[in-house]
Amino acid sequence: MRDAITSLIKNYDVAGKYFDRTAIDSLKSYFASGTERVQAAATVNGSAAAIVKQAGLALFDELPELIRPGGNAYTTRRYAACLRDMDYYLRYATYALVAGNMDVLNERVLQGLRETYNSLGVPIGPTVRGIQIMKDIVKAQVAASGVADTGFVDEPFDYITRELSETDI
Repeated sequence: MRDAITSLIKNYDVAGKYFDRTAIDSLKSYFASGTERVQAAATVNGSAAAIVKQAGLALFDELPELIRPGGNAYTTRRYAACLRDMDYYLRYATYALVAGNMDVLNERVLQGLRETYNSLGVPIGPTVRGIQIMKDIVKAQVAASGVADTGFVDEPFDYITRELSETDI
């Protein structure tokens, strides 16, 4: 798993270049947001189960057909699998948040996920919606913890939803 620093170094090393102003500014930005990234991760860590539960309740309130007979979260086993997957996305989004890099999402979460969900008949739309609900909850909790600019929280959640939402043409 790479972070923002190792990715930057790799890119410049492959090009055989010294760091330029863009690289230095990128490093400064990463280090300047480090405390907030760690604080956000601590906030998620302290309330992950509650975040997943709240997001699940909001998702099923918004899309009640998912938990009705014939819905993809109908039966205790499927409902639990949905919450398990939401927890999985939350955990890896937190890793990416701290790393300042989305590589962990590609390596550990997204490779083949859309195809797996399609083969199992898991609807992508509600999955994407659940991830976005979690993002909103996390942003609110991170803001409540004292982080003024929570914009960096969007990146891993939006990345997951964008990658899951892609369609082949």
